[in-house]
Order: sequence, then C-alpha cells, then structure tokens
Amino acid sequence: MSLAASWDDPADVRVRVPGKINLALCVGARRGDGFHELATIFQAVSLYDEVTATADQGRISCEVRGTQADRIGPGAANLAYQAADLLKREYAVSEGAHLVVEKRLPVAGGMAGGSADAAGALLACARLWGLDASLEDLMTRGARIGADVPFLLLGGCALGLGKGESLTSALVRGQFHWVLAFTAIELSTPEVYARFDQLASTARRTLPRTPLIPRPLMMALASGDQSGVGRLLINDLGSAACSIAPQLHATLNAGRAAGCLGAIVSGSGPTIAFLAASETAAAELAAALASEEIPGEVCQVSGPVPGAAVV
Repeated sequence: MSLAASWDDPADVRVRVPGKINLALCVGARRGDGFHELATIFQAVSLYDEVTATADQGRISCEVRGTQADRIGPGAANLAYQAADLLKREYAVSEGAHLVVEKRLPVAGGMAGGSADAAGALLACARLWGLDASLEDLMTRGARIGADVPFLLLGGCALGLGKGESLTSALVRGQFHWVLAFTAIELSTPEVYARFDQLASTARRTLPRTPLIPRPLMMALASGDQSGVGRLLINDLGSAACSIAPQLHATLNAGRAAGCLGAIVSGSGPTIAFLAASETAAAELAAALASEEIPGEVCQVSGPVPGAAVV
C-alpha cells in the first residue's frame, strides 16, 4: 500500500515512533560481512521519539531536542538525517526538509533510539514529499540505515533474523507491562559485541551458524503466558554488557527482589527491562526500584504498540 496519502502538499508532517525491547536476543557466529547472525524477538513499547519534517528548499537539515539531545549530532552522523538524505536521493526529490527530532528514548540505551529517528524521518519525508512509497519500500531502504529501522516502521512484536532486519510478525496475546531502568552508563554496541566474542572465546564456546529462538518462549507469547515469558527472557549479550558495566547487576537484582516476572538487558544495554504481572504491579515495581535508589531513572511502558505513525 502506498504511503502517499490524500494530503495536499502538507507544510509539515509529525511522526511518532516507539522504542523497542528485545524479549530474546540469540547471537550466532560471525558472518562474512563481520556482523553476527542473530535471532531476536522485538517488541515495540510505549516510549516514543517524535520527528517533524518541514518543507525546505532543496536541502536536508536536522536539529535534535529533548532527552540527551547534546549527545546526538545534527548533521550527517545523525540517522534521521541519513534516512531523509537517502530517500531524497533514491526518489530524485528536488525539495528539501528540515527535521526536528524530539528525543525521549535513551541514546545508546539498547532501545534503538537512533533507528526510531531514522524510521520517523523516512515516513515523515515520504508524506511531506508525496512519494509513492509503500511501507515495504521504506522498510527496505531503512535496513540500509540500520538493522532495527524496519522493525520500528512495522511495530508490534516480530521475529528478526539476519542482523534483525528480516522480519516476521510474531503471534502474541495480551498486553505486556514493563518497567524500564535507565542509567547514565555509556555502552557502545561494538564494544559489547567485542566483549561477547572475548567471553565466548575464553569459554571455548562454538557459536551456532543459525541461532534459534527457544520454542517455549514463542509458545508462551502465543498463549499469553506472561509468567512463562518472564522466565524465558534471554539475551546472549547480557553477560557481556554486565561485565563491562558491573553496576547493572545491582539493578537486575533489585528488580528481581521486588517481584518482577522477569528481567533482561535490552539489546546491547544499558537499559534494563522488567516484566510485571499488570499495570498496577508495574507501578509498584517502579516505586520499589525508585526507593532502592538505583542509578538512573525508571519509567513504565507497555507493549506491543504500533510502529511509526503520523500524528
């Protein structure tokens, strides 16, 4: 379906994009291109960045506001800028766009905040310029910006293979209530993968060529067994992230002691996600974590939610 909606030359387009957490992240052997083969389950959750695209004459520009905005460059290194520039070149668009990114997702936090901004820029610019571009077209181009971009356009809950860009919607029943714990620790994804490789080598562990998501986890999601999902959360990068930032152990232990159904480092970290039995239980868990004075902030979110959408 084309995303060139029945808008008559809008002056600006605002898009809201969710963050993601990984309910499973299984890491396989390194591929010929240097990346690891992955099998992951994404879930989009109700914490959002917003990207507004405003018509501009012939050029792409970008400014970033909000949470940790000072950690993101406005120029070519910004994924939102790269996404808009790619779309302009691919569709030979003569017009430009000024992008304003309102950050709420943590930067380098394991929730794909940069990929969310790229997804938002793709959808906003496609609408702004009236392009005959389908969701699939944008997902294909988004994968060239970052492996998580296609999922942030799709949303919901999905199985990701390859680098995470090859997506299949996952059957999931019910709404999941999470408490997210953010810290000021900076963890780069390459650094975490390097430590993962080091730990695997030290343990003489042979990584699978094709990693698989545990079937019991898929069944628990499909049946809405939230306790089962909590027990089966898995992230092969978790130990690597915690070995670089040992303080993450204290946060994980605090959430488990407070009665969460399950706890997991999201992506390459450092954000930690705790699954709660209900919205009320999530509020109680958030209060308990706050009273423990763990480093950083906590917030409640739910999922799955839809992907990038014009608002």
